[in-house]
Amino acid sequence: MYHNVVEDEAKSLDLSISISKLESHFKFLHENNYTTFHFKDLENLKGVPKKSVILTFDDVTECQLLYAVPLLEKYQLKASFFIPFSFVGNFDYWIEGKEKIMSVEQLKKLDSNLIELGYHSFEHRRYGSLSKEELEVDFVKCNAFIKENQLDIEPILAYPFGNYPKSNNEFAVFEKIMQENDIKYGLRIGNRVNNFPFKNDYLVKRIDIKGEDNLFRFRLKLKIGKLKLF
Repeated sequence: MYHNVVEDEAKSLDLSISISKLESHFKFLHENNYTTFHFKDLENLKGVPKKSVILTFDDVTECQLLYAVPLLEKYQLKASFFIPFSFVGNFDYWIEGKEKIMSVEQLKKLDSNLIELGYHSFEHRRYGSLSKEELEVDFVKCNAFIKENQLDIEPILAYPFGNYPKSNNEFAVFEKIMQENDIKYGLRIGNRVNNFPFKNDYLVKRIDIKGEDNLFRFRLKLKIGKLKLF
């Protein structure tokens, strides 16, 4: 799970990773024969090669378009990008409002052979704090935006902040709403390596890659997930 990409190595912190670190990650995957998948590729698969990975980018920021997309093209790696629809063509106002979000036109120009697009909610709110009615409205707004702008969006949802209703009853309601909206996969964080087929398609774990993660840390996370000693 990646977020922003920056030129300045000194600013490679937390949610922002430098171009050089990101390229070292992608180069490693390419040179070590990892297979990258889109979620849509998984539909009819019963298993995947041991060296398999799904690269995900949250928020569709312009810095991803400028710096991550060319690296995906260079190393011919697939990735999944997740859209907070209310902010398309604007800024990431759910935090500091400093990063520009891609426009509809920019999203449409992305190469679908390399990049699939998915849901990241409408307003980037925490799903765990929303009522049943608010969850339903969130999907109504997302789907209306998709239809109005004729976007090709896959039925995959990356939970904002990795947050989702935790109690069994509340999650069952959330899961039912996702199913009613034809969502196939829901992505949390979890920081653990997944086995495929997934144990629960609506609790797919992602490994959080930070700006501090050099190639050594990336390789460790790729194998074991969360690092406790580094």
